[in-house]
Amino acid sequence: MELKDLLLNLRMIMFGGKGGVGKTTCSASSAIWAAEHGRKTLIISTDPAHSLGDSLGVELAPGVPTKIEGIPNLTALEINPREKIADFQKFTQFNPLKEIGLPDFMQDNSLMGDMGDLQDLANMSPPGIDEALAFAKVLEFIETEHDYDLVIFDTAPTGHTLRFLSLPETLSGWIGKLLRWRVKVGNIFGVFKNIFSKEEKKKDNTLEFLEKMNRIILNAREDLMDPTINNFVIVMIPEEMAIAETGRLINELLKYRIPSSCIVVNQVYENTEDLCDFCRSRRAMQQKNLKKIREIFHEKLGRKIIEVPLFKEEIRTPEQLREFSKYLLS
Repeated sequence: MELKDLLLNLRMIMFGGKGGVGKTTCSASSAIWAAEHGRKTLIISTDPAHSLGDSLGVELAPGVPTKIEGIPNLTALEINPREKIADFQKFTQFNPLKEIGLPDFMQDNSLMGDMGDLQDLANMSPPGIDEALAFAKVLEFIETEHDYDLVIFDTAPTGHTLRFLSLPETLSGWIGKLLRWRVKVGNIFGVFKNIFSKEEKKKDNTLEFLEKMNRIILNAREDLMDPTINNFVIVMIPEEMAIAETGRLINELLKYRIPSSCIVVNQVYENTEDLCDFCRSRRAMQQKNLKKIREIFHEKLGRKIIEVPLFKEEIRTPEQLREFSKYLLS
């Protein structure tokens, strides 16, 4: 399927790849194109080292959706995973023995024996907390009602993205373990709570929150795997290391059954007469790698290959992004 078809028909598209290959340029250019073709579009950067605002030529306040002036239907958002970490931790770092109402002397690990292990479980943070918080924001737009026709994600470099893709499974297992311990402890010591707790009973929303998060994660995982909803566009450059990294990324996408039909090969040297010796040498190297890219990713794996030339200037304005889209979506 062509990239323009994805932009016109899907609800969600994710751009990812090695650092410095132009993911943000590709995602921002695609977002502008989709918005100007009538789709109400939100572009979200989940990369801790944000460059989305720079690419669009605007200043984006962290965590605040911002309408892009001069481009109807386009809103941009940069997520700061650390911003709300304290709010998230209050749901994950709890003392299960204390919360079920046991008196202090019964919370002593030496008295409780193996139940002290609950303290370790309760106090640990979820794996990859930065990616977890970014993923929570992704879930917000996948699983809740919103006014956008299309949500485009500008993801972090490949290593972070691979952890990001595994988070639905990882977090679901982590939350499930907390839920099982929570219920187990509640059943065992419920009678003690009634006997020893003299304070007025307070409503505890932690269990409800964890159950809701678990449901959302499982539902979101289904949406990420649905080719009628989501597609992952890989961005790379025609270099040997990028080929290897793209291969690993495709393997992970296949592992988690996330659909991916297009690969953008960015920063390709064009064949012009005014190339210097250095540029001619670079072009020869790129052409060799492009042949390998077409053989591996197109002929064997069936991916659509989109080649985009190297621009002379840095792309940092909507006008330049529109020019870029002529090659990206031709």
